[in-house]
Amino acid sequence: MRKTRARIAAIAVVSALALVTACSSDNESNDNGDGGTSGGNGEGGSELSGTISGAGASSQAAAQQAWQAGFLAANPDVTVNYDPVGSGGGREQFIAGGIAFGGTDAALADEELTAATERCGEVIEVPVYVSPVALIFNVEGVDELNLQPATIAGIFNQEITTWNDEAIAADNPDAELPDTPITPVNRSDPSGTTENFVEYLSIVAPDAWPHEVSDEWPVSGGEAAQGTSGVVQAVSGGNGTIGYADASQAGDLPSVNVGVGEDFVAYSPEAAANVLEVSERVEGRGQYDFAYELARDTTEAGTYPIVLVSYAMACATYESEAEAELVKAYLSYVISEEGQQAAAEAAGSAPISDALRQEIQPAIDAIAAG
Repeated sequence: MRKTRARIAAIAVVSALALVTACSSDNESNDNGDGGTSGGNGEGGSELSGTISGAGASSQAAAQQAWQAGFLAANPDVTVNYDPVGSGGGREQFIAGGIAFGGTDAALADEELTAATERCGEVIEVPVYVSPVALIFNVEGVDELNLQPATIAGIFNQEITTWNDEAIAADNPDAELPDTPITPVNRSDPSGTTENFVEYLSIVAPDAWPHEVSDEWPVSGGEAAQGTSGVVQAVSGGNGTIGYADASQAGDLPSVNVGVGEDFVAYSPEAAANVLEVSERVEGRGQYDFAYELARDTTEAGTYPIVLVSYAMACATYESEAEAELVKAYLSYVISEEGQQAAAEAAGSAPISDALRQEIQPAIDAIAAG
């Protein structure tokens, strides 16, 4: 995992501040058995009250709205705010103490982790949202496309420039490929999605992708667009275009089947979730830090390696007992089976496994005032 990351001063807000409030005080709570409250119809009412605010990854926006709705239905006296300002903005606000919790598509870099530790004492960083990054394309007459990693790298490095290039033809022997020029579309803003995609390219095709891992796109030229929605719109509006986007926002655009071992794998929530199962935690980051060194170069069958693993950031220690209890309860709901299913239905994400949930629950349980 890279050691440095360009700091993000601000990322454009993808949507207005996500604020979900419960409409009725008659909603009942249900202990979900893993340290938090769920949105079920259990007996008795929640005793939680107050407001907590978070900010960060725009990829989590739809999931956060679903989590808020489920959590607040069981806890009607609580308000949870989440501003999808972007991963870099979320990290900066969390480190500065401006928010109670944060969301980021890339784990804290070493220097950020040091700064966050100064605020928190012990930093909690757990995966809460797993989504495939789809390679979406719009090529007239082509509905399906297989690409090996080196070919993907060559396209986005602008070394492969037409759709009937021999490298593409080799992966698609039965396709009628046009001589249309390739227009790669990348993010114009610093992005965790960019960082995850660039990290994939640097690992699986280092000879074809000689660029440093960063949340800023390293190749000039091509077409740049603001945010995930901008990339999707640019690909949709062109011919010969190809871009990368959180699969939940890819719409009806076709996407690339990515070469994994000897197979080509289409994205799916299940195929994306498999990556965490074959990946290892980054060592030396603290007992409550579950940053993963993703196995981008896996050859495991049925695994889609271009994934976005988005983390929740929290402190093990807060000055306020009320804030600590709210953050603990909310994040417990987020990682619960119910919360993960709510995100899957709202955003198309891959629910984390029961085994991973059991690993990370103790980290959330450790949240306290001090």
